[in-house]
Amino acid sequence: MAGFGHGTRRYPRSRGRTWSRTGPDRATLGITGLICAIAGFFALGIVLGPAAIVCGWLGMNRTWTGARPVPALIAVVLGAIDTLLAIILLAGTTTPANGILF
Repeated sequence: MAGFGHGTRRYPRSRGRTWSRTGPDRATLGITGLICAIAGFFALGIVLGPAAIVCGWLGMNRTWTGARPVPALIAVVLGAIDTLLAIILLAGTTTPANGILF
């Protein structure tokens, strides 16, 4: 109720870093992408690499220009390296030899 001298909200919420009240903020997406990229080097790189790229890209607010958070940029770069290494390793295991590393 907006009457009786009170505002519409009793305790106003802050708008966060992205100026929206719904969805995760950019810093959280950047850190999540960074964790996915680091974990992708050890297990499930073909899945966690693209997830890191997407989280990092959304954490950078879908642009390459302007100020962008460092964890989001690192998540995009490490996610791309992680995905590339996973594809190379998968391609090496499909050859008739022992694999690409052995």
